[in-house]
This record gives sequence, C-alpha cells and structure tokens, in this order.
Amino acid sequence: MSAIPNAVTQLVAENREVSAPSPAQREEAIRASVLAKLGRPVRLLKVAVLPLWGNNFRVNVWTGEGASADAIPNSYFVTADERGGILRSEPPIQKQY
Repeated sequence: MSAIPNAVTQLVAENREVSAPSPAQREEAIRASVLAKLGRPVRLLKVAVLPLWGNNFRVNVWTGEGASADAIPNSYFVTADERGGILRSEPPIQKQY
C-alpha cells in the first residue's frame, strides 16, 4: 500500500515538471509571441525579455548594425501567463514589420 502514494507523488511531480516551463523557456515563448505580433524588424539584433516581478516583464526590441548603432524602436511592459503567453501589453503590440 505504501508504494501507491509514492507512485502518485512521483507522477504529480513529473506532471509539474512537464507543465511548468523553465524561466528560460518562458522568456523564449514571450520573445516569440512579441515577434509574431510585431513582425521582424530590419536589422534585428535581439529581443531582450527582462523579468520584473511576478508575471511582469519588460521586453525591448533591439535593432542596428553594431554596438554604436543600437536602438530600441519597440519596448513593452508585458504581463504573461506561466507558459509565456502574453495576457497584456502596454503599449499594445501592433503589427509594424
């Protein structure tokens, strides 16, 4: 009988690992969602997803041709779910590219 609770506990733990992405996976999902909604800027350097608190993030889209030409033409304050889906964005993300 004692093996059954251990098996259930193990299945629950494994399910949590599958259902809860790592912080890096969550940030990657946010990055992909922003680019899908915004489009891909010319000379895209990176999309920085900066965790703030809880489910809130700052997302900066960097463009340019080098360190001296870097610019942030798009910046968003984003609230995301546990999987990285964007729930809210300020300003709203609109297709630009």
